[in-house]
Amino acid sequence: MPATKLQQLTQLGQSLWMDYISRSLLTSGRLKELIDLGLRGMTSNPTIFNQAVTLSSDYDAHILSLRECGKTAFEIYDDLTIKDIQDAADQFRNLYEESGHLDGYVSLEINPKLAMNTPASIKEGGRLFKKVNRPNVMIKVPSTEAGFPVIEELLAQGVCVNVTLIFSLEQYMKSARAFLLGLKRFLKRGGDPRTIGSVASVFVSRIDTAVDQKLEEKIADTSDTQIKNKLALLKGKAEVANAWLIFEKFQSIFKSQEFEALAKQGSSVQRVLWGSTGTKNPEYSDLKYVTELICRPSVNTVPEKTLRAFLDHGVVQEAFAWDAQEAQRILQDLKAHGIDINEVCRKLLKEGVEAFEKSFDELLQSIEQKAQRLSTYLVR
Repeated sequence: MPATKLQQLTQLGQSLWMDYISRSLLTSGRLKELIDLGLRGMTSNPTIFNQAVTLSSDYDAHILSLRECGKTAFEIYDDLTIKDIQDAADQFRNLYEESGHLDGYVSLEINPKLAMNTPASIKEGGRLFKKVNRPNVMIKVPSTEAGFPVIEELLAQGVCVNVTLIFSLEQYMKSARAFLLGLKRFLKRGGDPRTIGSVASVFVSRIDTAVDQKLEEKIADTSDTQIKNKLALLKGKAEVANAWLIFEKFQSIFKSQEFEALAKQGSSVQRVLWGSTGTKNPEYSDLKYVTELICRPSVNTVPEKTLRAFLDHGVVQEAFAWDAQEAQRILQDLKAHGIDINEVCRKLLKEGVEAFEKSFDELLQSIEQKAQRLSTYLVR
């Protein structure tokens, strides 16, 4: 049987993970089917869990039974999500072992309301990792000033970490530094480096969305046709330029003597993971944030719709054919027109943290409302 597009991508050196989880995905055989087609891992977040809980009745019986045991909305959330993560990790376990612990991971987010509380995040990350009790689970920690010590400490404790909400090159560099520091501490304690997996999740499509909006505003504000054309040519370019500079820095860090010393002890690189890769602009290809980001070694995590589209009409071909100077030129051109990528990234990080916190509040509210409704119905 010929290799699927996902399997071809793996052979090239990039793993495709799915940014989605739900009870029906796990119980219907759909996840197993996708793993057989070449899916290599899974990520989740509060928004995804909120959609899974509110848009289906899959969790109703479990919610009702937990409420009858006196569980709060948070405790119900905790049990529901950990059950899903455990079941998904079990289905990926063979791949985790066969890949030498490279792939087969499932990611679970620390309570976003703790994002600015370093000690509480460390405690919660450790609790989640212990409660899930699966070696192929990554705990998601945001790439913030409060989050960098969390990343280091959890890795030092032997917890696999998915660093999330990275937008800028500066964030990426600090995240990679936290990874190296945590890994060194873990090894110094006598830890087995083969048990440590980590990725650095760089969010991409949101950058194009934000920059393109600014470009559209500038196009509307000028009557100079030449300037309009120059601005139009920059649309959809910020993401790949920013991503390429980050990937170049990744290559530099993990080819350094510092990491080579760790690699000799059996440590694996912290791969870059491209996240937020569903196309939001209908003018762009539905696979824009897949095909433009094919590089080795790396990960791309996509919505199921994008995954199916890639299986249908994706093209497996390494994308980063140009050098960093071209990426720098694009970002310099944007800055010359008043669009600073670093300012854009700072704003997106702030919005991202707030959005995950809002989704978490909505998820707990949805669980509470559903629990009350189911309990009322049972009484009647």
